[in-house]
Amino acid sequence: MEQETYQLLDIRSMEAFDHGHLKDALNIPANELIERKDELQTEKKIIVYCQSGVISTDQAELLSGFGFDACSLEGGYDKWLLNHFQETARNADIEKSIRKKFHKSIFSKFTKAINEYQLVREGDKIAVCISGGKDSMLMAKLFQELQRHHKFPFEVVYLVMDPGYNERNRQIIEQNAKILNIPLTIFETNIFEAVYNIEKSPCYLCARMRRGYLYSKAKELGCNKIALGHHFDDVIETILMGMLYGGQVQTMMPKLHSIHFEGMELIRPLYLIREEDIKHWRDYNSLHFIQCACRFTDTCTTCRPNGESASKRMEIKHMIAEMKKVNPYVETNIFRSIENVNLDTVVAYKKNGVRHSFLEDYESC
Repeated sequence: MEQETYQLLDIRSMEAFDHGHLKDALNIPANELIERKDELQTEKKIIVYCQSGVISTDQAELLSGFGFDACSLEGGYDKWLLNHFQETARNADIEKSIRKKFHKSIFSKFTKAINEYQLVREGDKIAVCISGGKDSMLMAKLFQELQRHHKFPFEVVYLVMDPGYNERNRQIIEQNAKILNIPLTIFETNIFEAVYNIEKSPCYLCARMRRGYLYSKAKELGCNKIALGHHFDDVIETILMGMLYGGQVQTMMPKLHSIHFEGMELIRPLYLIREEDIKHWRDYNSLHFIQCACRFTDTCTTCRPNGESASKRMEIKHMIAEMKKVNPYVETNIFRSIENVNLDTVVAYKKNGVRHSFLEDYESC
């Protein structure tokens, strides 16, 4: 079809749209479609799509009832994505972008975290854990670049755990790895099956189980560390979530010793990298990754009919975005707050699980 004859309409949530979408698509979540239908171009054919083509069929019929020439994109965003890979930038261009265009905003911050928090040491064997999203895929490319230029030897395994992906998402992960020249080590589990019927906190349980399987497989492969793709924004969101919803001051640490797997360590090499820079790298290279491939989202359930945000983390993300409009330094200040804790002005704190009060030393001051 000629581009000027149609309008693409993405009815997924804003969060899903932000992870990746068709070029020039208009984002109107399904629950807002009726009240925002005036934003559509009546003289064009409206091509409606969601994640896998389930909800978009009903929404296209709804629009047709209002007089629009509307149809649903068969297979949704996922199917389009599988057909799109042949148009994606070559690996050489992607690597060049890391060395040139994104050297300051991404690679330099990656190496700064590696050095400042002593995340990689000589002789390490690191399992770089790849979920299929933009963060972990970029982390894999950064480790490849690091190995080319680092002064001491270390080994890397690019580890993918398949917790029960549907065929489309598994293909998307494998195709992206092929484009990016990332040699994957894939192992399978039945985590999605195990948590599917859990009503209370299935996402929390899923995350815990994933972490345990990754540690176990990494240790089996002879690794002493696993690397996860949490970035700067994850860190500051965790700080605010702990304060506002957990009633405590805590953060996501750049590295941790495993409690249950002796000799294993978790590292977060993207600790200083902004999410907006990761998105810029993704979009600059015309890359498209999966968002969340669990069974709660891969059949369009991210298109929530009541408009609820998918998580408390998204609420915090939106809150920070609003505060940034007033104070452009708010993100940096949140991060620095955990580096500049003044214990002389703290009423109480915990150390190694033991609670301490300012009263313990008050009379001796």
